[in-house]
Amino acid sequence: MPCFRCGARQSDPVRGASPWKRGVRADRQVLICPGCQSSPNWTAELDRCAECGSTALICRLGEVECRSCGYVREARPQERPGDLVTSGAPGLSEEVAAALSRVLKRGPIG
Repeated sequence: MPCFRCGARQSDPVRGASPWKRGVRADRQVLICPGCQSSPNWTAELDRCAECGSTALICRLGEVECRSCGYVREARPQERPGDLVTSGAPGLSEEVAAALSRVLKRGPIG
């Protein structure tokens, strides 16, 4: 899953805790890369808990749960799942196709 702000993708993790953060935006789980976390207002773009106002939310199995106070609510259905990443970054399928072409020494696909 890419960073919802810039479209950067995670590389293989190094031992220890990941520098990437999780959040919820428009009732969808998103990741925030370390570079975007350096922006002063990056949490302003995330959903907040209706009970305590925290941005420490997780989305799973159609529910959004606050990790701060434990409040759980039903997630709203999504109409178009690709709306969150608006950067010009290639999608996962394009990245996989390019990687396979490099590994298998083929010319460009398409």
